[in-house]
Amino acid sequence: MGLKMFFHRSLPLGISMFAVVPVLVLAHSPPWESGRRRGELVVPTSADDAALRTRIVALSPSVSPDDARRVVYTAYMTGVELRRQWRVVWLPGVQNLLVNIGARKGGLCFQWATELLVRLDALKLQTLELHWAESFVHTGAEHNVIVVTARGQPFEQGILLDNWRYSGQLVWTQVAMDPEYHWKENKSEAVRRLERAREMASKQVGEHHGQNKGSSN
Repeated sequence: MGLKMFFHRSLPLGISMFAVVPVLVLAHSPPWESGRRRGELVVPTSADDAALRTRIVALSPSVSPDDARRVVYTAYMTGVELRRQWRVVWLPGVQNLLVNIGARKGGLCFQWATELLVRLDALKLQTLELHWAESFVHTGAEHNVIVVTARGQPFEQGILLDNWRYSGQLVWTQVAMDPEYHWKENKSEAVRRLERAREMASKQVGEHHGQNKGSSN
């Protein structure tokens, strides 16, 4: 259990680097190299993965194929882009350690989930809803992902999208089929994170206008 928790959760700041070294040897074999499916987790093959698009459309007859296509593309590319921007390493726990000691700017699970939530929200989806999901809340094993459902559909019937678990490589599954986590929705957290993102974006725009005005004087 201890090794599994190292793979999947944040590492304490005081962890010995000698404990990290043996695990780094495993970095040469990320799980998606051995196949597209691991338990009930599925690894998309591209930003236009047909299996994921089909599964999202199948949530309800009301789901737009275009909404599904845009969700798949955005979720997949979020992992690709942030993996490069945050200089993400395999394993996720090692990335967490690097973030905690200031050697990386991002890569914690809630950062992945927040970025994905903001990007998906910007799509203004008409037939799908976004949910903030939590597991092992308020413990060292807490994990956060984004879940998509059809409009008005119960959270438990949704599809989870996780960029953190495989170090930027998107994985997905039905919420109830996750082999490693039991998920609960936190509606207020989704609202809070979106409001904070909008406030930060507004502040940046204001600062940009102020700088341009100052340079023109």
